[in-house]
Amino acid sequence: MLKIENLHATVADKPILKGLSLTIKAGQIHAIMGPNGAGKSTLSYVLGGRPGYEVTQGSVTFDGQDLLALDPHERAAAGLFLGFQYPVEIPGVSNVQFLREAANSQRKQRGEAELSGGDFLKLAKEKAGLLRMDMEMLKRNVNVGFSGGEKKRAEMVQMGILDPKLAILDETDSGLDIDALRIVGDGINAIMRKPDKAVLLITHYQRLLDYVKPDVVHVLADGRIVKSGGPELALELEREGYEAVVA
Repeated sequence: MLKIENLHATVADKPILKGLSLTIKAGQIHAIMGPNGAGKSTLSYVLGGRPGYEVTQGSVTFDGQDLLALDPHERAAAGLFLGFQYPVEIPGVSNVQFLREAANSQRKQRGEAELSGGDFLKLAKEKAGLLRMDMEMLKRNVNVGFSGGEKKRAEMVQMGILDPKLAILDETDSGLDIDALRIVGDGINAIMRKPDKAVLLITHYQRLLDYVKPDVVHVLADGRIVKSGGPELALELEREGYEAVVA
C-alpha cells in the first residue's frame, strides 16, 4: 500500500530525513518510535504534503500512485489521512459542518455521490459512538474548548467518517489520560484494523501499543530507520531507552 524508498527531506534547508525506506502492506499496522528530533513528525508532514517540507531525493508510492506528485487534497481523496499531534481549533465552524464538507469534497473528487444530511448524521452518530462522543460535542466549533483527549477523540471520529485507506497518526496518544487512551485505541482498531486498510502510528511511548497491537515496530533515529522488529521491540525501547537500542 505504501512504499517509501531512500527518502530525503529538508525543512528550512536543514536535512531531516536522510534516506528513509519503509514498506507497509494492506492489513498491517506499523509503529515508528524514536527520540525527539529524529524526524518522526517530519515524515508525517512530508507524506501529508505540508508546505515547507521539501523532498530532495527518493520516492513514495501510495496505492500504486506517485504520492509526491499529488496535492494535499488529492492525497486525502486518494485515501490518506493524517492525524495531528496538536489538532487545531477552527472558531466559527462546527464539527458537523466541517466533517460533512470534508467527506463530500472527497467523495466528489472520487466521483462518488455526496452524502445527504440524514445519511451524514447517521454516519457521524455511528462513528462518534465508537469513540464514546456525544453528538452534542460534534455540534460545537472544531476543537474549540475541547480538552486534549476530546480533540484526539474528535479527530478519530473524523477518521472514521472519511474512511481512509491509510492513516498516519502522529502521536495520537499525546495528552490522553488512561481512559481516553483506551477509548482512542479501541476506536483505531474498530475503524482501521481491516484487510484493506493500514496504519502508521508515530509515538514516543509503548503505552498506545498495548491497545493497538502493531505488526512491525521501527526505530527512527537521525532521519533513518535504524532497527525494525515485532511488538517486543517497543517493550525493549521502554525498558532500555532509545540510546541503548540504537547503539
